[in-house]
Amino acid sequence: MCDQMTGLPPWPEVEALWSAREVVRRLQERGHDALFVGGAVRNWLMRVPLQDIDIATSAEPDVVKTILPAARSVGAHFGVVLVTIDGHTHEVATFRSEGSYIDRRRPGSVRYGTLEEDWRRRDFTINALYYDPISGRVMDPAHGKTDIERKLLRTVGPPQARFEEDALRLMRAVRFAARYGLEIEDETAAAIRNCAQYLGEISAERVAEELIKIMTGPNPGRAMTLMSELGLWAQIIPEIEPMHGCEQPDNFHPEGDVFVHTALVLDKLKDSWPGEPPPELALAALLHDIGKPPTFEVGEDRIRFPEHQSVGAEIADAIGHRLRLSGRVRDEIHELIANHMRFMDAHRMKRSTLRRFLGRPDFDLHLALHKADCLGSHNKLDNYEYCIGMRKKIAEEDREQALVPKPLVSGDDLIEMGLKPGPAFGKLLSEVHELQLEGEIKNRDEALGWLKERIK
Repeated sequence: MCDQMTGLPPWPEVEALWSAREVVRRLQERGHDALFVGGAVRNWLMRVPLQDIDIATSAEPDVVKTILPAARSVGAHFGVVLVTIDGHTHEVATFRSEGSYIDRRRPGSVRYGTLEEDWRRRDFTINALYYDPISGRVMDPAHGKTDIERKLLRTVGPPQARFEEDALRLMRAVRFAARYGLEIEDETAAAIRNCAQYLGEISAERVAEELIKIMTGPNPGRAMTLMSELGLWAQIIPEIEPMHGCEQPDNFHPEGDVFVHTALVLDKLKDSWPGEPPPELALAALLHDIGKPPTFEVGEDRIRFPEHQSVGAEIADAIGHRLRLSGRVRDEIHELIANHMRFMDAHRMKRSTLRRFLGRPDFDLHLALHKADCLGSHNKLDNYEYCIGMRKKIAEEDREQALVPKPLVSGDDLIEMGLKPGPAFGKLLSEVHELQLEGEIKNRDEALGWLKERIK
């Protein structure tokens, strides 16, 4: 169970390490077991960055709060407290065992237990790792270190039982496999397929939360493929499965069908957006061509998908409602999908139309999706580069104005000219603003003069 290891990398984030080690030291000095646990130990052994250092202990929460007065309870039912030292907060959980699960998500009862009971309740062997920062020993009762070396994802104990307890572990398996480049062990994969229907018993909010973690994390294209191979899309977004075998014209999509293309686009987000993409961009990439299967048709000259962007935006909106995404995220996904083909017309747009397009407050998201879309297909970035160049050019030409400047005149000006409010108001104001964007009207006096002539 214990291993003294040598040649391991140093722990990252020295300050966070010091405060976590201090928590362990104080608990051990009072005679309690205390160890780093789970993700921090896993990431350390995998030599990947870590964010939080969690601690498992034999001390019960009230005892922890006595030894560490700054501790505060956050999950009393599960024996969890938060301890903050020198600005770093650590989750400290008492060793526990769990009773039968009642809703495919939560245990019906929890009791404090031993280290052995604690590791046996965990999901995957790579997460059942413990480290004593005082002695330098690693506790590896489930052989997670061996699985890390073999690049294998395996459950702690029988996989069927683990997934029947908590169906969200089905998606977590995909997330870990994609993020860390692991193969899912055969028995574990078979159990995922067998238990896939249990996802329907999990709240839509929790499914969406896990889906966002998968799609915004590393290797989302592989995750998308794994979700299909394991039968998970059929349970949460069945509209994705018809992408398989939905052919595309070779001249635009030499990479293959819509499913292959979408997986590539997801992976190309890392080249079009700095850092982790926001949820709306990642989900728009996943669903940007969801409208292609229902609009597929073969014309005389080539395959076509008439208005697939509009159809896809509506399908994505329905999916967003089903997953109970926020209205803001749903609206942004809708806009990204509905407009993702507009870049093809950028060279032909009137200057006023182009300025409105480039001046959208969310244009960077549109630009990132377009770039990933191109990199995941024909690899041509001429429209992408044109839009970047024009945005820079317009900004240099009109240094004192925004890409879409505020109108120079308003309805009050029309009233002063003797017009009564009515349908003509909007038309006149739209026309003068269009000329402003085209550069034909440059200031308020010119706008007022144009209105006076137009009214005559």
